[in-house]
Amino acid sequence: MRKIKTAPFLPSEVEINEISDTRAQVIAYPFESGYAVTLAHPLRRLLLGSSIGYAPISVKIEGAAHEFDSIRGMHEDIAVFIIHLKNIRFKIKEGLDRAVVSYSFKGPREVVAGDLNNDQVEVVNPDQPLATLNEDGELTFTLEIAKGIGYVPSEDLQEEVDGDAIALDAFFTPVRKANYAIENVLVEDNPDYEKIVFEIETDGQISPVAAFANALETMHKQMSVFGEVMNLDLERSSGNSAENSELKPFLVPVDALGLGARSFNSLDRAGIKYLGELVLMSENELKEIKNLGKKSLDEIQEVLAEHGFGPDYEMDEETRAALTKKIAQLKE
Repeated sequence: MRKIKTAPFLPSEVEINEISDTRAQVIAYPFESGYAVTLAHPLRRLLLGSSIGYAPISVKIEGAAHEFDSIRGMHEDIAVFIIHLKNIRFKIKEGLDRAVVSYSFKGPREVVAGDLNNDQVEVVNPDQPLATLNEDGELTFTLEIAKGIGYVPSEDLQEEVDGDAIALDAFFTPVRKANYAIENVLVEDNPDYEKIVFEIETDGQISPVAAFANALETMHKQMSVFGEVMNLDLERSSGNSAENSELKPFLVPVDALGLGARSFNSLDRAGIKYLGELVLMSENELKEIKNLGKKSLDEIQEVLAEHGFGPDYEMDEETRAALTKKIAQLKE
């Protein structure tokens, strides 16, 4: 007999089985009927599409002008060398978002991924072949490795790399497999409750448990937009609607400003999420943002002017204080 409920049953059991450094099971139960797949499916998509990894985004090879070139004394053409390079899985040390590393090898020798380990980067799959050099062969190249999510084709990275470097398709995703199964579980004589069993495998850049935690955090942040709307409604009902209305023009997300890739990436790496953060900054502070060139600075200033915050705009101290406080709350 079904009982009348005023809220769905809350799952209380979580099990984490770390099978190896790259494989794990995450199990949670019991869920109400239909709730398990409602949570499991988006988590699987976030595991595959939003897990943070590292990938080479460009390579500059001495003696090679393009990816269809070749190097004297190297068995592989540049195209094959690049395929091997993209199969290497890196980790950047010290928590940095990017690393630029240079290498030089002389033959005769086999060059493998493990030869690229140094103080800046660590190779997860050291046995991956890279190049074969004969006694006349010499291979010198500079590699740029970046932190990211998902997949970015080389065409979209052209503005990110130096003009004489070859842009590479970037496969950031460290999750090789993310599957789930829904099983029935008995609760108080009711066999219709459900259990989620996740099977997660990574390439070693991050652990499966860390990937799962990242997916949960991403889901929470994506859903928090609704919470912010509800908070604004509560503030309106308590008499703060004037303040919210005043601050709303400043709270446009940076990714909604239509900035070019180089400008957006510079702001994103600096942790700048809202238009109001740019308005609060002086021109000198904007210039100090890492990797923000003159072209990007001009573009940002044009966007600010389009939103009514040109060089003549002056913010009163009360609005400045309220905006600073609001942005800090949103970024907590």
